[in-house]
Amino acid sequence: MQAHMQGHITHYTRKRYAFYFILSLFAFILPFIKINDNHFFLLSFDHKKLHLFFIAFNTQEFYLLPFVLILLFLTIFFITTLAGRIWCAWSCPQTIFRVIYRDFIQTKLLKIRKNIRNKQKEYPGNLLKKTLAVLLFYAICLVAVSNLLWYFVPPEDFFSYLQNPAEHKLLLGILLCASLFLCFDITYLAEKFCIFVCPYARIQSVMFDNDTMQVIYDERRGGVIYEHHTKLHKRPPQGECTGCEACVSVCPTHIDIRKGMQLECINCLECADACSSVQDKLGRPSLISWSSSAAVQSGGRVRYFRFRTVAYCVVLCIALAALFVMGARKEGVLVNINRSSELYDLRNKSGELEITNAYTFLVENTDNEAHTYYFEIQARGEKDGISILRPRAPFRLEAGAKAKKIVVLKAEKALANDHEKDSIIPLRVKIYALDDEGIVALRKSIFVYPRASILQEK
Repeated sequence: MQAHMQGHITHYTRKRYAFYFILSLFAFILPFIKINDNHFFLLSFDHKKLHLFFIAFNTQEFYLLPFVLILLFLTIFFITTLAGRIWCAWSCPQTIFRVIYRDFIQTKLLKIRKNIRNKQKEYPGNLLKKTLAVLLFYAICLVAVSNLLWYFVPPEDFFSYLQNPAEHKLLLGILLCASLFLCFDITYLAEKFCIFVCPYARIQSVMFDNDTMQVIYDERRGGVIYEHHTKLHKRPPQGECTGCEACVSVCPTHIDIRKGMQLECINCLECADACSSVQDKLGRPSLISWSSSAAVQSGGRVRYFRFRTVAYCVVLCIALAALFVMGARKEGVLVNINRSSELYDLRNKSGELEITNAYTFLVENTDNEAHTYYFEIQARGEKDGISILRPRAPFRLEAGAKAKKIVVLKAEKALANDHEKDSIIPLRVKIYALDDEGIVALRKSIFVYPRASILQEK
């Protein structure tokens, strides 16, 4: 009988704490993991680099960021439609830090709060302990904000910058201000941030349907406590609810789940654990469950696969495929081509007229290894129409290095015979690594060929 009764107890809180630990450890360690000197995710404004899935992208390749943001929002929409506010309870930093501050520091460590199962009661006094709790948590805030900054300033640079604070006042200011705000938020605003400030609670309501998983009190078993948000009973005349209000005492957002779905509910399921411990003594399962309205009413299972969730999955897959396709277009060399202000240059050399155009090539080696580069010019698909006058020799660039090259192109033959205006000859410039055939970049430009009247004058 005892073994059967123990099967009614739920352990959502323990599972959340274990997930918090794994998630926090992952977030803390991930910035230190590098493959080929690239991070999993790093948006460095200092180095003008984006690292994504251990691949480095230049600022010119930031077109990938919209795909990352689209994936982020689609994932949030999908998870909310499927499982309600599971993010709030299981992954939101606000909730995790509140658990650390309230349940660990204040309750377990300093004994300011007497019972972890009562989050409604405030304990006056203990000013010294409360101050110590804030100071201890502020130390955690400094580490947490530093961890966040590591996704924008790599750890190796971050610790180097901290050794010279006078030269990196902006970084130090962000670290101090953000950590102070986080400490104020968690120690003072607390769950008021979730209730009044966070926009997610308002957005989620339009994504819910009858099959969305929520924290639900089963009125059919427990009995009706509220009607039209008015409390009728502490303990219903008929039903299995004992009126102990353990679910109310343990709620971090100070609501009574028996009233029905409320925006303040963050799906932490602590009320379900509290109810299960009471109902287990009576040989019954918890009156509060993580289910859907349709499943509770029908007594069946939650419908995970339905049009909305399948549609989100399809769109997510399309966005993810687009991200990988665009990411696969990463070039090992980046090139910007700028023409000089002079349209063309005409010179007589040994009785022959030389027609040249000058360009500035800005070349960057985005690969992790050094390479030797050169160019190839194609005009109207003909390789012999225009040649490279200089530079005549290939050049070498170290990994991540940039170089500015003055490139002069020469017309090898008559490219046009227009008497009225200069001719614009389309060019295709191929920049490639001599030591790696996979590194190639193609760019478009133009070659200006003078009109026939000017050539006759020369």
